[in-house]
Amino acid sequence: MNDFVTLCFSRPIVKRATLTALLVGAILTVVNHGDALLHGQVDGVRLFKIILTICVPYIVSTVSSASTILGMRGEKS
Repeated sequence: MNDFVTLCFSRPIVKRATLTALLVGAILTVVNHGDALLHGQVDGVRLFKIILTICVPYIVSTVSSASTILGMRGEKS
């Protein structure tokens, strides 16, 4: 578990996850909240949902990358 957490906070994984979150999060935000954004209907609840929309791809990318690296290490051992 310690290796997994260390990998999750390593610079390459954070960088990749951040780029993924910004790209995928922006696309999902437009798809899911575009109408509200265009009409200025952004309240606290919607802003929270937009933040979650960006956080989910970050978490998925981070967990996927760390799991893949650990899996590859296990295959090489």
